[in-house]
Amino acid sequence: MRLSEFQFELPEDRIAQRPADERDASRLLVVRREGEGDSDGETIEHARFRDLARFLEPGDLLVRNDSRVLPARLAASLETGGRLEALFVRPAPAEEPAGAAEAGSATESDSSQDPAPGREGNAWIVLIRPSKRMRPGRAVLFANGAVTARAVAPAGEGEWVLAFDEGEDVLALLHAHGRMPLPPYIKRDADDTDVARYQTVYADHGGSVAAPTAGLHFTDEVFDDLRARGVAIESLTLHVGPGTFRPIRTENIEEHTIEAEAYSIPKRTADAVNAARLAGRRVLAVGTTTVRTLEGAAQGGTIAPGHGWTDAYIYPGFEPAIVSGMITNFHLPDSSLFLLVCGLFGTERMKRVYTEAIAREYRFYSYGDAMLVL
Repeated sequence: MRLSEFQFELPEDRIAQRPADERDASRLLVVRREGEGDSDGETIEHARFRDLARFLEPGDLLVRNDSRVLPARLAASLETGGRLEALFVRPAPAEEPAGAAEAGSATESDSSQDPAPGREGNAWIVLIRPSKRMRPGRAVLFANGAVTARAVAPAGEGEWVLAFDEGEDVLALLHAHGRMPLPPYIKRDADDTDVARYQTVYADHGGSVAAPTAGLHFTDEVFDDLRARGVAIESLTLHVGPGTFRPIRTENIEEHTIEAEAYSIPKRTADAVNAARLAGRRVLAVGTTTVRTLEGAAQGGTIAPGHGWTDAYIYPGFEPAIVSGMITNFHLPDSSLFLLVCGLFGTERMKRVYTEAIAREYRFYSYGDAMLVL
């Protein structure tokens, strides 16, 4: 398959620059599939997100990603001169994630703890811009020179391992001086509004550099309505990395790879998913990150509790083992996120749905509106 097959015309003003006035006031496009093939049709309804419970059934299981976004964007400078912008991606692991070389792979342990990659010393992987002047051993200054780190080695596309003093509290540095890492498609600086709104109301485990944005629409009242409807709600954690924004640069989409991200599936969530599957009940994922975690960890139609790394890459031709529906925002053309929804629900079907969304002036991407596909 060629990347050009996943292109569509998206007016720039459809990319939301700010959230809706109220979380659950965002619009909700509901898609019900008629048949499994792309040639089969679909029914579409238009609602508000606060109406979500009306479209779900008793016994449905909703699984959400409870990762918390860190204020991970910091101003920095080189000791030798020159301003930088730094995005703190994650603590540097003691060794690279094993088994994450094949698309769709997930490595697991038998623990259900919050993902916390081990690391040698106090080192972090940091995305540096511009990075052309970075060299091993160079000093990078933060907090107006109050904190110094040393560049150890390159770690990927624009990323470097930075070593901090053993006593330096890097998380405290981020919370004191960092800004919310809004995606590049939002053409403004983060402000005080984003501290709350670029975070789900159920965010728990800190570690993401981007919000699991399908969850931004939920409120406590929406969850109360879902529980009253008989919908079960469980959580997992996947810490979102900068790879979610990286474009696909290969015309053959199968040559693209997804950066491995740390995940954790608690035993309670694994048991609930497996019980729902056994009973023939629907498992509905909140967002692409939840889909990738569940499908990446699937083994023979079930999942096991544990934590590890996943680089699951979903595109047309993929056969889901766990997920039977999802809530998601509207994604950009040519993106791995758009390929994922096409992989789950059909390319031609999703193109028709997106054409309807654009015509109806739905708002796209992180602060945009939502879609429920059943």
